[in-house]
Amino acid sequence: MKRKITKIILSIGIVLLVIIAIIILISVFKKTYSNSDFDISNIKSSIDYDKDGIDDYTDIFEGALNYVKTKPKYKSKYYRGGYPTDDYGVCTDVIWHAFENAGYNLKDMIDKDIKNNKEIYNIEKIDPNIDFRRVNNLKIFFDRNATILTNDINKIEQFQKGDIIVFKKHIAIISYKRNKDGIPYIIHHSGNYKYIEDAIKRYTIIGHYR
Repeated sequence: MKRKITKIILSIGIVLLVIIAIIILISVFKKTYSNSDFDISNIKSSIDYDKDGIDDYTDIFEGALNYVKTKPKYKSKYYRGGYPTDDYGVCTDVIWHAFENAGYNLKDMIDKDIKNNKEIYNIEKIDPNIDFRRVNNLKIFFDRNATILTNDINKIEQFQKGDIIVFKKHIAIISYKRNKDGIPYIIHHSGNYKYIEDAIKRYTIIGHYR
């Protein structure tokens, strides 16, 4: 009787392993698409702020990509000086890294805007060590300083790599990849260690900027 139970357990274990392997293979080899597959033009910024020969939109996209390639671990921590000093990070760290690659110091920009417009940010106590890493502060900053675009994901032509997408309690950068319906992938850090995902519909979009 015990042998039968053991065989059944082993069989179930093997089936589960096979299912997991199939799911992993599907996710690894899932076909992705790009703008050209949907006759969407690639938009480039007219600005090259850091004068590296690469436009700002592309620089921002590549900065986000370079950051997630380091495979940061996820943990919300407070750092004196603001910037993470270890291998940990959160979703907002993708954003300032992306902007840094284009030559912008997003921390300084947000700190200055908060200092000059404290009432708009609804902050009781200003803290430069963390303010630039809060999703709500980033949304307010982009509402005030970036081009506001549609939140309707079905308008696929209006989403380009390097765009900033704000969700409820999360934030990401649009990737160059798209799914079969033209919906863009996102570059983000959510703690599940899938940094580039077909996951935009998992969240509620509350802001889209360029």
